[in-house]
Amino acid sequence: MKKYIIYAYRWFIAIGIDFKIMFFALKSIPEFFFDLYKFKKLSNGMFHFDRLYPCLSDRYDQSGVANGHYFHQDLLVAKKIYRSNPLRHIDIGSRVDGFVAHVATYRPIDVIDIRPLSVNIENINFIKMDLMCDIKEADIEICDSISCLHALEHFGLGRYGDPINFNGHIIGLNNISKLLKKGGKFYLSVPIGVNRIEFNAHRVFSMTYLLPILLEKFELYNFSYVNDFGVLVENSEINEINIEENYQCKYGCGIFELVKK
Repeated sequence: MKKYIIYAYRWFIAIGIDFKIMFFALKSIPEFFFDLYKFKKLSNGMFHFDRLYPCLSDRYDQSGVANGHYFHQDLLVAKKIYRSNPLRHIDIGSRVDGFVAHVATYRPIDVIDIRPLSVNIENINFIKMDLMCDIKEADIEICDSISCLHALEHFGLGRYGDPINFNGHIIGLNNISKLLKKGGKFYLSVPIGVNRIEFNAHRVFSMTYLLPILLEKFELYNFSYVNDFGVLVENSEINEINIEENYQCKYGCGIFELVKK
């Protein structure tokens, strides 16, 4: 029963209806009008009261999100790039308002995405490109550092307007490898757990499936992960039990630091 409720909730979220936000918003309505009445009584006429602009569920939120896949991966990989200081770093499809923004505060970064970016931002050089197409000769081995954070799992699912391709992640990996010089660093993060596709959101990769594919072209330098509770586990040991159990993750985030062979 719980599984079907989760499925139904995802469909409502997909069409813009969030019952969790709605619940807390409705709960806040009496408090909103009580606070408005109190505040107006304290008003001394210095401010004009304009139209109401209710923010109903914020009082039940925490001060911010300081856990989970994106928070930890963005900070961790941005820190690694700062320390390694590559000549040229290219990012593939990571969040502009997260990881890319972190890196752009201290160095230039090239950003490749299938979708356009309509604003010009200092230190961010945007390149519109579909990495499921053939790489041009001029783009082979053009950087010594590359990242793809929580993006590869979407390749070929059509979610972002990309062409449908069952092997999109394989094609994407091959093309990312072509962009990178031998000995260059590749920072990759993807969902880990039981091997599956949750169409059209993402793939989830099992470690037993993904590691052999990565090790064809790269050496594994370091592995960290975010567990199902949103907690970062850094520099985790790679061993047979952990690989078989996917680090006990149902939907975790594996963060791979790789070196091109």
